[in-house]
Amino acid sequence: MIEKLIAWSIKRRELVALGAIFVLVAGVFLLRTMPVDAIPDLSDTQVIVYTDYPGQAPQVVEDQVTYPLLTTFLAVPKVKVVRGQSMFSSSFVYVIFQDRTDLYWARSRVLEYLNAIQSRLPAGAKTRLGPDATGVGWVYQYALEGPGYSPDRLRSIQDFQVRYALQSVPGVAEVASLGGFVRQYQVLLDPARLLAYGATARQVINAVRGANQDVGARTVEVAGSDYAIRGLGYFRGVGDIEKVAVGVGKDGRPVRVGDVARVTIGPDLRLGIAERNGKGEAVGGVAVMRYGENALRVIDGVKQRIAEIAPALPAGVRIVPTYDRSDLIHGSIKTLWRTLLEESVIVALVCAVFLLHARSALVAIATLPLGILVSLAVTRSLGINGNIMSLGGIAIAIGAMIDAAIVMLENLHKHIEHEPERPHWERVFDAAREVGPALFMSLLIITLSFLPVFTLEDQEGRLFRPLALTKTFAMAAAALLSVTLVPALMGWFVKGKIRAEAENPLNRWALQLYRPVLQWALRARWLVLGGAAGVLVLTLLPLAGLGSEFMPPLNEGSLMYMPNTLPALSLTTQRRLLQVEDSILMTFPEVESVWGKAGRANTATDWAPMSMVETVVNLKPESEWRGMAASHGRRQHVDDADQEPHRHALDRRTDDPRGQDLRP
Repeated sequence: MIEKLIAWSIKRRELVALGAIFVLVAGVFLLRTMPVDAIPDLSDTQVIVYTDYPGQAPQVVEDQVTYPLLTTFLAVPKVKVVRGQSMFSSSFVYVIFQDRTDLYWARSRVLEYLNAIQSRLPAGAKTRLGPDATGVGWVYQYALEGPGYSPDRLRSIQDFQVRYALQSVPGVAEVASLGGFVRQYQVLLDPARLLAYGATARQVINAVRGANQDVGARTVEVAGSDYAIRGLGYFRGVGDIEKVAVGVGKDGRPVRVGDVARVTIGPDLRLGIAERNGKGEAVGGVAVMRYGENALRVIDGVKQRIAEIAPALPAGVRIVPTYDRSDLIHGSIKTLWRTLLEESVIVALVCAVFLLHARSALVAIATLPLGILVSLAVTRSLGINGNIMSLGGIAIAIGAMIDAAIVMLENLHKHIEHEPERPHWERVFDAAREVGPALFMSLLIITLSFLPVFTLEDQEGRLFRPLALTKTFAMAAAALLSVTLVPALMGWFVKGKIRAEAENPLNRWALQLYRPVLQWALRARWLVLGGAAGVLVLTLLPLAGLGSEFMPPLNEGSLMYMPNTLPALSLTTQRRLLQVEDSILMTFPEVESVWGKAGRANTATDWAPMSMVETVVNLKPESEWRGMAASHGRRQHVDDADQEPHRHALDRRTDDPRGQDLRP
C-alpha cells in the first residue's frame, strides 16, 4: 500500500505540490487566528455562584445561603465536586464539573437549579453567576493616578467611565474594580432624638426607602397636546434626604430625617485595598478574559481602548499598567520560535555538510514547516491554544520529523552514484520504494510513543496533553509527507553532480572512527552490556535525590509576592503594612514598579480575605540588574529584606484593644 502511494505521488507530483502549497497557505491563515497564551489553562470546568448578603456574619451566611446552595448543586448533572466559602457579607459556591464538560452547558444547568432554589434564600441575599472566566483570566491589571484626586473620586471614575469602556472590548468577561472608596449616603441615627420624637429606626428606613423613587401618572391634555405626568423623587443630595418626613410629632409638626439623624456621604464597606510603589492607597482594576479567548488579542484590545478613552478622562487622570501578561506571551513565543529556527538551521547544516548537496538539504527542510503547520492546524481545531507546552511538543518532534527525508535522500544519492545512466524518475521511485515503507512505519511507532500521556487526567492531563498532541500530529504529518511530498521533491531538486560518500572528508573520518569502535563492541559484547547496566544502576543515585515540581519555573519578568498576615488583621493595619512592604520592595534597583493588593477585588473570581496579600513586582530588563543576578536569587533577596520589617510593623499594631494579644 505504501509503495502504491509513493508511485501515485511521483506520477501525480504536480498535484502533490499544489496540495502542499494549499496546506502551507491554509496553515499560515489558521496560525494567524490561533489563540496564544504563555501557559496552558489548567482550570477545571467551574461555575462560580456569588451571593452578596450585606451585614451578615459568616455563620449566618453559611446556614442561610451557602449550605442550601451546596446541597442543591450536588444534583446538577456531571458535577464532580461542590465547594463553598462563607465570609462576612459574602458567599462563594464553586460547582466543579467533570473533565471536558462544555462551560456554557454547565452554566445553563447551574442557572436552572439556581432559579429553583431562589425562593428558599433570604430576601436580602442577591445571588448571581460569576463571569465565564477561569483562574488564568486575569490578563491585565491597571491603576488610576491623578494628582489631587481623592480615592473616592478615582473610584467613581473607574466604576462609571473606565470599567464600562473596557467591558465592551471583545473577549473581556468582566472588569473588576479594586481599591478606593465607593461613595454612599449614610443616615446616622441618634437614639436620644428618636426617643424624643417618638420615632423608630424602622420608620426611618421605610421613609427613606419609599421617598427615593420617581412615580408616573396618566397624561393631561393641554392646548391639544398630551403631557405625561411624573413625580420626581430621586435624591440629589444630602439635603433631600434630611427633608424626608418620618412621621408626625406630638404638636402636629412633621418629623423629618434631619431631626432624628445626621445624613452624610461616606464610604461603603471595604473588602479590598490596593497600593502602588509604596506611595499610599491606589485605585485600579482587573480585566478578566473570557474562557477560550485569545489572551494576546484581548490584551491588545484593552490597551487600544485605554488609549481611546484617555483624552476623555478628567484632567490629570491617567491609566497606568500594573500587570501585563503580553510581555510574558511575547517572550515565551519568541523563545520557542527562535529555538525552532535554530533547530531548523542546524538540521540544514548537518544535511549540507554530510551530503555536500545544498538542494538535498532543502528537501529535508521543506517538510518541517508543513508538518508544523499541519500539527498546529489540527490542535487549533481541537480548541487548544498556542502556549509553551503545545509549541514545546513541536520542539521535541522537530529532530525526528526529517529522519525519513534524510534516509531517502541518502539512498537516492547511492542510486545516482551507482546508476548514473538510468532514467532519473525511475531511480527516485526505487530509492523511495526501498526505504519508504520501513521509514513510514518507524515514524508511526514514534508517533504512538506519547499515547500513554493521553491517559493522564485532571490538571496533569491538561498540562501535558497539548504537548503530546502537537508532537503526535507533527510526527504523523511527517510520516505522511515522507511518502508523498518527499519523493516528488527529491525528483525535482536532487539532480546534477552528486559526490560519492567517500569523497566527503567528514564522512571518511567518521567511518574511520566508527568501524573500529563497532568491531570492538561486537567482540566485547558482554563487557559493553555489563558497562551499560552499571551506568544504568549508577543513574539511580542522582535520581533518588532528584526533586519534583508540577510546573517548571518561568522567568516572567515579574514576581508574585504573598506574605502571610494575621487572620483578624484590620483594614487600617493591613493598609499600613501593605505600604511598608511596597516601599521596601521599591528599594531594589531591579524593581520597576510594585502593585500590592490586600483583600479581594469586586469580582466573583477573587475570594481573598483581608489577611491575604498579593503583590505583583514588575522587574526591569535583566541587562539593568546588578551583576545579572538570577531571578530565583532575586526572589530570595526580596523575601529576606521584607520579612523582618514586616514582623516589626505587625508587633507595633497587633495588640487587641480589649487587652488580648493577637500575636502568634
